[in-house]
Amino acid sequence: WKPRPRDDDEEPTWWFASTAIPLLAATLGPLANVLSIAALVTYWRMCLVRGVSKRDAHECFWDDPRWCYNLNIVSLVFGFIGNFFLLCNFTNRIRYVVALPGTIVCWFLATSVLIGITISMELYTPPTRPQQTYTQGFWYAILAAVSYLVCAAGLMVNMLGFWRGHYPHCFTLSDSQRTLILQTMMFFVWLGAGGAIFSAVESGPGTQSDEGSDDHSAGAWSFVNALYFSDVTILTVGFGDFYPETKLGRGLVLPYSVGGIVILGLLVSSITAFVRELGTENVVKAHKERTRARTIDRTAKTSLELARMRTGDNSGQTMNSKGHDIEDETSNRRPGLQANDQGASSDRPPNTSNNSAMRKVASWVAHPPVLSSRPNKLVLLRAEKDRFEAMRRIQRSTSRFKKWYALLMSVLAFGFLWCVGAILFWQAEKSTANEMTYFKALYFGYISLLTIGYGDLAPKSNAGRPFFVFWSLIAVPTMTILVGDLSDTIVKQFKQGTSGIADFTVLPQRGIWHELLRREPRVVTFWRARRERRKLEERKEEGLPYGPGPEDENVQPTIDELATDDMTRAELAERLAKAIKRVSRDVKSGKGRKYTYEEWVDITQLIRFTASDEDSEHTDDDDLIEWDWLGDRSPMMADKSEAEFVLDRLCESFARYVRRSEKA
Repeated sequence: WKPRPRDDDEEPTWWFASTAIPLLAATLGPLANVLSIAALVTYWRMCLVRGVSKRDAHECFWDDPRWCYNLNIVSLVFGFIGNFFLLCNFTNRIRYVVALPGTIVCWFLATSVLIGITISMELYTPPTRPQQTYTQGFWYAILAAVSYLVCAAGLMVNMLGFWRGHYPHCFTLSDSQRTLILQTMMFFVWLGAGGAIFSAVESGPGTQSDEGSDDHSAGAWSFVNALYFSDVTILTVGFGDFYPETKLGRGLVLPYSVGGIVILGLLVSSITAFVRELGTENVVKAHKERTRARTIDRTAKTSLELARMRTGDNSGQTMNSKGHDIEDETSNRRPGLQANDQGASSDRPPNTSNNSAMRKVASWVAHPPVLSSRPNKLVLLRAEKDRFEAMRRIQRSTSRFKKWYALLMSVLAFGFLWCVGAILFWQAEKSTANEMTYFKALYFGYISLLTIGYGDLAPKSNAGRPFFVFWSLIAVPTMTILVGDLSDTIVKQFKQGTSGIADFTVLPQRGIWHELLRREPRVVTFWRARRERRKLEERKEEGLPYGPGPEDENVQPTIDELATDDMTRAELAERLAKAIKRVSRDVKSGKGRKYTYEEWVDITQLIRFTASDEDSEHTDDDDLIEWDWLGDRSPMMADKSEAEFVLDRLCESFARYVRRSEKA
């Protein structure tokens, strides 16, 4: 038991318990309060004799026992206090070690009271059957107790993770998480207010219940029925079993439904952003790390081994399977450009000449010089390119995993809610006029999730309507997230396929064949040679040029050209300015440009040529990239895009060049 201090900056190890569980509790907590209010304002027993009013039904006991009503109030108070402690915990108004236990205790007391009074009602004052049955208020109390219990149990896991030292005792909410909490509270306030308003406005005869419904009372627009009406209105299901008949009620439907749909859309958007943020930061990142570790284990060479090949020194660094560098006592790492996982660069200070000489002597004694041919630059560049391509494959694999993993989770959540909901609807509605079977329940759940709402089936039992309110508020947003994930995967691929076919057939796009041919290296080589011959002929016809010529076309050199390229500092400075202009356009476009290995070698050369004189003493002419492409400090592991990373490094190089020019 080693809790972390408040200012601990280490990454949490129990990411689901540290972030997802508290936000889940913040989402279900207000819902449990609304369900508890519905249980409080509704009698728990009702008469089933048709045509008998409350005054004439002597065999029906309408009023609940006083102890049941008072304990129901106590449970609601505990629920609100628990929500208050949780909100103060998120805003850091109350210390974590005080606020979180307060929330857990209050919600456990709330669920204990609700469970106690529901069991006591069944044991001591049950409804007189078959004349009486439980109302929707009784089932709302059960749903509220389950919600409080789930939230309290989840927060206990969060507290356990804190005492085990898996994360510090504070919540650092992102903008999407803070917005999710506020929008959740606003949505449930809007839902509860709709139930209160429509129950008051439509308090007359209104729309009577169906013949098969359990509710045969004269006032069909009770708070629980109005809450059910508000739910199907905001979710745009509209079964048609309840609809306003007064002029005021019909006038209020428009602003209420529009406001509710807007709030629901914002809430679903925040939930989607939170789920994707949580998956990207944890599940996808862990998958990428595992794939990278397996690739490193299968790799026979590393970039640092390539450096030892260049110097013929076997005393350098090696790399373990996790991608971390391991140095021995005689290793002497050359200072140069480094890239950490945030895209920052750092230069290690160069060793003094005395230390360098001592290391050379030690290296000579421990490892005599090897009489072997030194690999040329082309061989080293090609070997380094293999690791670069391996990291590119990891990036593509991670991108595919991210999209299809999100779709798989959405499909599983949708299937679970659909099938389990069908079982409960089947059991709740099988004795009503719906004559519900499991197949009918699946059909009903499907048209409800898609917000079709034909009206042929609608919940009629006192257990079915509360469960539908609870189930729909979870299932319909899940369906919306599933549709979004489908649009990012299957729909997107279908769109790209149809667009590609149209580009070559019915709607040919200009230059499409040219782009297709450019993907073939032989065709590109032939085309470039043909273009050079044409330009040479045009220059012969035009004669000697005069005045400033046009800017050189941005033709990317091949790896063979990079191996033999030898440019002056003035030429490199000119290329640096053009590279900054080109990369700035890539950043501005926002398309997430990914550079080839040849471009990276060229970029690194432009970054390193402005190094200080001291650094240049420890570097040779072979401009290999200093970082390991599969290591932790690879630019592909940075949080920012490649274009942003490159632009920062090029601007730093240009600033060094300007300072050196001023000194000269």
